[in-house]
Amino acid sequence: MADEDLLATLQSELDCLRGRVKELEIENAKLVSQLSSCRCSQITEKIDNRADSDAVSSEQSERVKTKGRRSRKVDVQGHYLRAMHHYSKRYVALKVMYFGKRFYGFASEAHMEPTVESELFKAFEKTRLLIGDKESSKYSRCGRTDKGVSAVGQVICLYLRSNLKENSENNKNSAEGEIDYVRVLNNVLPEDIRIIGWCPAPVDFHARFTCLSREYKYFFWRENLDLSAMETAGKKFLGEHDFRNFCKMDALNVHNYKRCVISFEISPCPERFEGKELWAIKIQGSAFLWHQVRCMVAVLFMIGKGLETVNVIDALLDVERTPRKPQYAMAPEIPLVLQSCEFDSLQFSTSPDAWRDLHMHLETECQSYILQAAIFREALHKISPVEDGGRSLNNARTKRNTSHVPLMARATEPSYVERRSKFNHRSLNQELITFSLEAEPK
Repeated sequence: MADEDLLATLQSELDCLRGRVKELEIENAKLVSQLSSCRCSQITEKIDNRADSDAVSSEQSERVKTKGRRSRKVDVQGHYLRAMHHYSKRYVALKVMYFGKRFYGFASEAHMEPTVESELFKAFEKTRLLIGDKESSKYSRCGRTDKGVSAVGQVICLYLRSNLKENSENNKNSAEGEIDYVRVLNNVLPEDIRIIGWCPAPVDFHARFTCLSREYKYFFWRENLDLSAMETAGKKFLGEHDFRNFCKMDALNVHNYKRCVISFEISPCPERFEGKELWAIKIQGSAFLWHQVRCMVAVLFMIGKGLETVNVIDALLDVERTPRKPQYAMAPEIPLVLQSCEFDSLQFSTSPDAWRDLHMHLETECQSYILQAAIFREALHKISPVEDGGRSLNNARTKRNTSHVPLMARATEPSYVERRSKFNHRSLNQELITFSLEAEPK
C-alpha cells in the first residue's frame, strides 16, 4: 500500500512538471518569435557576418579555389549558416506521407539508417529551407511510428525559410507569394516519402502535444476470422483504460499507461485476391503507447481465430487482476498505417502544380505495384500442383497445427512496479559505487 501511495505521489508531481514544461515551451516559442523579428538582432548578425567574412584568411581562400566546390562548402559552412539567418522564416506544419517498409522507423534517434526523419532533414538542407539546425528550428513531430510502419497523415512542424516578411501581420495565415514547400521538397525527397500539404502554424503549436487525436488503420485478409467476435472485443477498448498489457512497457520514461480510445471499427476494403477479402481495423485515440495498436490487433486475431474468448480483453484491461503482461507476439508491422492526426486549427493546403505532380507520382507508383502483383500472380498460376499419394495439394492447406497456450496461462513479463524497483535499485547501486570511489584516498 505504501508503494502505491508513493507511486501516486510521484505521478502527481510528474504531471505537474510536465504541465510546467509545456508552459515554458510555449513561452520560449513566443520569445523566439519576438527575437527573430527584432531589428536589433538582425543588425548585430549583419555586423558579425561582415566581420567573419573579413576574417577569412588568404590561405582558406586559396584552399577554396584549389579544392573546388566541395571544399568551399566545408570551409565556409559556418559562415553560410550564419548568413542564412538573414532570410525570413516561418513556423510551418507539414503533412507527410511515407511507405515504411525500408525505414527503421520515423524518428532518427534510433541511430539506424535510413529513417523517415533523417531523409526529411536531408531534403530541408538540400533545398536550403532549414535555417540553423534541427534544435533551433523548434522541430516537433506528432507520432513516432515504428520500423516498417507507414503513414498517410503524419504531421511535423518547424521553422523554415520564407518569402514573406516575419513582422507582417497580414501574412501570418497567407500562402500567397510563399515558397511552394510541397513541390520544392517533393522534388528532392525519395520516392517513398512525400509532403502532401502545408500550413502556417501558431508559435505555441506543438505537433505532439497539440494533437487532439490519432487514427491508425491495420489491413488484414479476412480468411476464416470471426469478425463479429473481433468487433465485440474491439468495442471493449472504447473509453479510457490502462493499456499496460497492450504495449511494450517503457517503465523508465512512461509512468501513466492510461489512454483513451475514441472509436473502433472493422470494415471491408475494395481489394480482393483469389477470392480473399481485404479488411481493415480502424482505431482512433487521443494518444497511443509504444506498440499499442499492434498488441491490440494481435489479441483480436487470437479472438477471431477462436483461440481466445472476448472476455480476455476485460482480463487484460484489469491491471489489478492482471498486473503482469502475458508474453505474446505483436501483429506484423507492415500492414499498419498512421491514417491521420487531428488538430483544432490547422488547414493544410497544396498548390495546383504540387497537387498535380503528387497525384501523378502516386498514380505511377500504384501502377508499378499492380504490375509487380500481376507478375507474382502469373508465377503463382504457373506452379504445377504437387501430388501426394494421388491427392492434389493445390488447394490443400498444410499449415502446422501448433497448440495454443491461453494468454492468462502464459509466462508473464515483469510488472511496472517490479521494473521501477529494479531501476531504482540499479540507480542506488551506481550512486553507492560513485560515492565509494570519490571517498577513496588519492
